[in-house]
Amino acid sequence: MDICVVLGCSLGAALGGVILASYKLGLLYQLFHKTERQSPRHGGESVAEVLRAHGIKFVFALAGGHISPVLVACEKLGIRIVDTRHEATAVFAADAVARLSGTVGVAAVTAGPGLTNTVTAVKNAQMAESPLLLIGGAAATLLQGRGALQDIDQMSLFKPLCKFCASVRTVREIVPTVRKALAIAQSDTPGPVFIEFPIDTLYPYHVVEKEFAPKNTPKGLMGKIIAWYLQNHLSNLFAGAWETRDLSPLPVHIPHASDDEVQRCVELVSRAKKPVILLGSQATLPPTPADDIRNALESLGIPCFLGGMSRGMLGKNSPLHIRQNRRDALKDADLVLLAGTVCDFRLSYGRVLNRRSKIIAVNRDKSQLLKNSDMFWKPTVAIQGDAGSFLLRLSKALKGHRCPEEWPRTLKEGDAIKEKANRAKADEKTERHLNPLSVLHRVDELLAEDSIIVADGGDFVGSAAYIMRPRGPLRWLDP
Repeated sequence: MDICVVLGCSLGAALGGVILASYKLGLLYQLFHKTERQSPRHGGESVAEVLRAHGIKFVFALAGGHISPVLVACEKLGIRIVDTRHEATAVFAADAVARLSGTVGVAAVTAGPGLTNTVTAVKNAQMAESPLLLIGGAAATLLQGRGALQDIDQMSLFKPLCKFCASVRTVREIVPTVRKALAIAQSDTPGPVFIEFPIDTLYPYHVVEKEFAPKNTPKGLMGKIIAWYLQNHLSNLFAGAWETRDLSPLPVHIPHASDDEVQRCVELVSRAKKPVILLGSQATLPPTPADDIRNALESLGIPCFLGGMSRGMLGKNSPLHIRQNRRDALKDADLVLLAGTVCDFRLSYGRVLNRRSKIIAVNRDKSQLLKNSDMFWKPTVAIQGDAGSFLLRLSKALKGHRCPEEWPRTLKEGDAIKEKANRAKADEKTERHLNPLSVLHRVDELLAEDSIIVADGGDFVGSAAYIMRPRGPLRWLDP
């Protein structure tokens, strides 16, 4: 009896090992899915088809052999390839497209140094909460870790920077992996995602086969085993590659405030005499159109301070847009709504908020929602949800109610005094150099209505933020 049990366990373990090995080698999959050895198709086409199905119109790149099939296929399908002089530039451009268009920005770069060159720009997209797909080349699946051209551990480099990282191992994985990555990039708090494409997953079968085929007829048992392994790996790489697959976008998860949270905020706002709204970049994210948010803010009648990408949300000369004296306004306010605004260095880590004020904080990211709340400030209501849709629901629930008009008028008068002082500084003569405030005023006067302001440079951009007037929503880009 004991011998039978031992034999049974041994046979079961052996059978399990055989099944596991068959699975890992792709033998089971190949029983039911064909490898089309004569097909001229390649993995780059699969990438391009998914991108087109998701409304992607641009791919920014610095071309390289590892990713050439992706670029060729995208161009054939009408996706414009914008070639750049540096990989970081490609990612910065994709980041900008993501912020301005509401779609995912896409950049494609070659393996190794091509990818390492993108790190600063990917980190910028992460901090800016931009939905971005980084496509990277890689050494062939069987050559990774063996000293192949430009072969480095790319996954460990991007895991701290990206919401999702994947390395495609077979051609059939391309479509589902790209679809998943694009959905994750847009879900919850948007951010960058990274997919690594080994070079043998992107080129046609006949091209890859030349690299796998042994130069001479294998001799001996070990030679035959290696030859079989290589042939099986090649077959598994392309098995089921061209079967029909769903290319359509997967659902995107966006967190929303609950009805109870909205109702509690309605009660707080309706009782406030001196409310202010601090609008951050997150308020410009899809799915809520910027024009709808603008209408909601105008309906509420609450004075607004606009930061980051939200600059321009109320147009050039809105009576609700307050640009100056924010610190003083926050001291006097009895209610502050942080709509996608974070209590980081820009708000002195929350120290500028009046402890007697009621504070409503709305943010998709919990860590940003409560940043420094354990030290310098405490929210009355903290909502992990989308700021734009929250403002629409708040406005709808408060229909007919408006902030007391004297409050925004008082803040606007303070604006006029401060801006008059700034203009006086701009008129001051300098002995040798340009007066930066004068430069900014002159540029603002010459801006066309459809201009997009791209601002950077420390103190200079700080000055631009309270002098330049973006003409409308999504007309300001900063780091």
